[in-house]
Amino acid sequence: MTNSGRTHFRIGTWVPVFVLGGLLIASAIVVACSSNSVAGTASGTSTVNVMLSDPATCAAPNGPFSHVWVTITDVQASTSAAGSAMGSGWVDLTPNLSSAPKQIDLLGQASNQCFLATLGDATELQAGSYQQLRLMLATSAASNISNNPCGNAANCVVLSSDGSVHTLQLAGEDKTGIKIPSGQIASGAFSITDGQTEDLNIDFSTCESIVDQGNGNYLLKPVLHAGEVNTISSSINGTVLDASTGKAVDGNVFVSLEQPDANGVDRVVMSTQAGSDGSFVFCPLPAGTYDVVIVGSGSPDGALYMPTIITGVMTGSTTGSVPLNPPPASQSKLSSANLNGQITSAGSSAAVSAVISLSVLETVNSKVYTIPQQPATSPYFNSTQMITTAASTAAVSCPPGTDCASYTLPVASGSAYIGAWSSSGTTPAPASTTTSLASYAVGGQSTTCTTTDITTSPAIALSGSGPFTNVSVTQTMAFTGCQ
Repeated sequence: MTNSGRTHFRIGTWVPVFVLGGLLIASAIVVACSSNSVAGTASGTSTVNVMLSDPATCAAPNGPFSHVWVTITDVQASTSAAGSAMGSGWVDLTPNLSSAPKQIDLLGQASNQCFLATLGDATELQAGSYQQLRLMLATSAASNISNNPCGNAANCVVLSSDGSVHTLQLAGEDKTGIKIPSGQIASGAFSITDGQTEDLNIDFSTCESIVDQGNGNYLLKPVLHAGEVNTISSSINGTVLDASTGKAVDGNVFVSLEQPDANGVDRVVMSTQAGSDGSFVFCPLPAGTYDVVIVGSGSPDGALYMPTIITGVMTGSTTGSVPLNPPPASQSKLSSANLNGQITSAGSSAAVSAVISLSVLETVNSKVYTIPQQPATSPYFNSTQMITTAASTAAVSCPPGTDCASYTLPVASGSAYIGAWSSSGTTPAPASTTTSLASYAVGGQSTTCTTTDITTSPAIALSGSGPFTNVSVTQTMAFTGCQ
């Protein structure tokens, strides 16, 4: 139902449902209203539904986690892109959650096509351009959470290997919330118009947000994106097939949706693992145009397929059947490379630990794309690798005055195939006519250092006949001004 002059917020979670062709329809449910306002916005109000989503790729049986429980206590929005996380100017979208927090399993099963749960009651919001969002998580178990699977904790992971429960530690989000800046909101802001009904989706990338610190310790370093979705035409789907057999890949296939950031680098905004029949779907999805990047590994030798990129796919479309090209038979054992390097972090005058998100970047037809990680030693995929720097150890020596970490990024040795989306189907072609080997850069990003984004240069060009066991990245990524 729609009540003119009011803004309603609905928050839910979803997981992907694998389908072959067609579109998924995301239904919207509007609930009761209360009053709120934001200074400096448009005078009118409109109706908004808010969803929380997570197409998880690290779920059992292929991934390490059978459950990831988080307890949400509030959701807030701000019209200021530069507003302080601790300052004023935030409007409370779920005022009842503070007294009745909602615990959600981000790897749970959807009760319908897209959504797991509804959070809180609706609230009224003025029309305007909202440039920041944030989710607040509980730091300790609330007394009104019955049968808490986390025991005395509010947030936890359950390992699929042995069923053990481990507290999910927060990295400052207990005070500032999980912030979604304008750069992680589709079109830079969520704009709502007087009297209109809008649907806002918040995508919680669970698998990329969990950092295994060893010794049974897990840290939540959230990766969130948001954007308006269309409940009538809100998905992108397709099927990935082995180019040599025409059948589903006998192994693992990982699909990412990417859009350019402020620097023109294609960054992952949503990821999922294809089903056993090769099918995938993203739903609900903010309206817009995306690049679809596909990677995979085969069985039984774990040979990595050459990445495939489909450009210009619009929301509401299907990619159809996409061929994924295996490496030549003569090079199947040489299908991967390991990019190795070091990260350092420091504050204004001393070493400071930091969590850094590492991405593998490939320039294809003059545009930089993120190539999702393909760890040969694990049956699940992440688009990025989260690394935590620490003081020197016997195994790792840090430069004076820094914490550091060494990293290894497994990548396909073959260069990408690429093709522009077409409603009649797309046949990707090799991006390079001169070499079948890839050329990569490594990008690092931090949200707690003044140095926020570093990309290695020049690019690392693979050459020769392999094997490409270890390829050193000569540039050390030095993050400074860390807190």
